[in-house]
Amino acid sequence: SSETFWTTTGMFPQEFIIGFPKCVKISKVAIQCYLVRTLRIERSISKDPVDFEQCIEKDLQHTEGQLQMEEFPLPEFPATYLRFIIKSAFDHFVSVHRVMAEGT
Repeated sequence: SSETFWTTTGMFPQEFIIGFPKCVKISKVAIQCYLVRTLRIERSISKDPVDFEQCIEKDLQHTEGQLQMEEFPLPEFPATYLRFIIKSAFDHFVSVHRVMAEGT
């Protein structure tokens, strides 16, 4: 819903995990966020959200007053969980408005 978002609590790093009902192959991840400076995405293929490995880490561009929209094309890799780690920010609080994963 465009009416909802997740916000940090003020200290970094902050993280959230998205789980899939079964292991899927992901080819692209997109995120809409605000004031995120450094973002890392990790994956796990375990039955539980453990044993994560890094997929990508990127410094995002500062976009004053508007959402940051980033796409991360990835080689098709299996994942049961994705962990998003906001390592640093342009302000004390950031928000995540949408996360999309494409694949099979």
